[in-house]
Amino acid sequence: MLCQIPSQAKKHASSTPLFVFIGAGGTRAMLYVTSLALFNPDVCWDRKNNPEPWNKLGPNEQYKLYSLNVDYSKLKKEGPDC
Repeated sequence: MLCQIPSQAKKHASSTPLFVFIGAGGTRAMLYVTSLALFNPDVCWDRKNNPEPWNKLGPNEQYKLYSLNVDYSKLKKEGPDC
């Protein structure tokens, strides 16, 4: 099936943008899922050494992929230490 893409792109030149955008969208989706799996504190890969990784995050650590208006380096912890 992947071998047919270049031949289809040569036969129908108007379908080239379709292949480009679908490929770019698939690549971006895979990168996003990979970043969630590796850097999100809700995902726990090692249950023996670190069973609850979300409890070890400080208030000034950014765990979101992109933050518009929040400067995490200036945040202070609110509430008691547990």
